[in-house]
Amino acid sequence: MPGNKEIPEQISKSGRNLFKLILWIGGYVAASMLLNIYTPSFLRELSEDLMKTYQEYLGYINSGIAIAFGYFIIVALSNLIYWNLRLRYPHSTAQVMRNAIKIIGIGALVAMIAGGSAGGAAGVALGGFVGMVVGFATQKVLGQVIAGLFLLIIRPFKIGDRVLVAGEEGIVKDVTTFFTVVEKDGGELALIPNNAVIGSKINIKKIGDEPETDKST
Repeated sequence: MPGNKEIPEQISKSGRNLFKLILWIGGYVAASMLLNIYTPSFLRELSEDLMKTYQEYLGYINSGIAIAFGYFIIVALSNLIYWNLRLRYPHSTAQVMRNAIKIIGIGALVAMIAGGSAGGAAGVALGGFVGMVVGFATQKVLGQVIAGLFLLIIRPFKIGDRVLVAGEEGIVKDVTTFFTVVEKDGGELALIPNNAVIGSKINIKKIGDEPETDKST
């Protein structure tokens, strides 16, 4: 839970990212109107040949604009969610959610651009295919992110606990987006994939003489 001194700064950053999100969305709408409504009308008055040439490349121009604005919209949205979560949760929890939003958003953007470029029924099919490919490609990565988020919300253990999980025993140093970091007795760091932690039995022993307890997730 953030300290009271940090809350005004987090509210301020949340407000700035909300403004950026609105600005990027408005910029995309304005750019699309300029490219698809006003520019064709202006070119048609100048020359039909120039208008036809412009129409041939308009799909590529729209795709480029969508990629550029889409990326910044995704970043602004993920940052907005991050700073809102920071009002209640620590950095590690909010960071996992921010990364998950980015991964999902970029995957959806790629599928949308691919489908829009083809157009019609072929576009729907291509968009679905690309979305499926992106889904399979990011399945393990996204699974790790979601598992890390569950670990941070459920909190079966906390930083500083001594645990035995996925065959590794040591002190929990951190729970990141993809890995749970455990420091072993020899000083080595074991990076355990978060989905492996979620799917395994966790033995917890507080530092000291407390008896060992078992928890399963």
